[in-house]
Amino acid sequence: MALLLAATAVAAAEQALRPGGVALVDIGAAGERLPEVRFDGRAVLVFVEDGRYVAAVGLSLDTNPGQLQGLTVDEKSVPLKVEAHAYREQRLTVKNREHVNPSASTLERIREERKEIDSALTAFREVSVQRPRVLLPVEGRRSSSFGLRRFFNGEPRSPHKGMDIAAVTGTPVRVPAAGIITATGDYFFNGNTVILDHGQGFVSLYCHLSSIDVELGDAVEVGDILGKVGATGRVTGAHLHFATYLNGTAVDPALLLEDR
Repeated sequence: MALLLAATAVAAAEQALRPGGVALVDIGAAGERLPEVRFDGRAVLVFVEDGRYVAAVGLSLDTNPGQLQGLTVDEKSVPLKVEAHAYREQRLTVKNREHVNPSASTLERIREERKEIDSALTAFREVSVQRPRVLLPVEGRRSSSFGLRRFFNGEPRSPHKGMDIAAVTGTPVRVPAAGIITATGDYFFNGNTVILDHGQGFVSLYCHLSSIDVELGDAVEVGDILGKVGATGRVTGAHLHFATYLNGTAVDPALLLEDR
């Protein structure tokens, strides 16, 4: 229980113990050996701050409120208490009906693309990292769209797992945290997309780009241009879909923003 209580003392302003949020858990004094931390079987990011090891755990949007038992530190269970959180609904009209009810051939394409995307989003690259933080990748009006229960042309679809930032087509999208490009492509729903691996399961996603200005395997630094805002894929207008992931789980990007 001591580990759980310590979590509330670690940068509480960035912690959100709710579905789609982040748990920051103090797991002990930093030493030569890094503890093995897992959540629901997946490796968890661990960083060092003020001489302490801290685990940053991504909490899935479909997490039920209450006590969770999936977090382990060196195979010892550490409970987390997740609070209920109500997300709003969003109803959108999409002109291309194929983007709402895809044909059989398109569904096959989507399945293949999903494998590639999921592989990049769930990757865990062993490298020393700091507290997961990002800058805003593009200037524009930020919506509080993360977690919205979405309806396309009146039909329910999966919750929105990113932040939408409205900007004019062609506006540069800049790297918000250093990393390595692990996927690029023109995907059916996401349009022109870039996935950026920041290390230890901290991954970011950029969708609907008008152009991609990086290549697979590129090492990029903060401020580099990775692409430009567009309206490709399933969209109702030009914007950037910006998403952040921890331990293969989408978390609210607003919790990781430097300027929030």
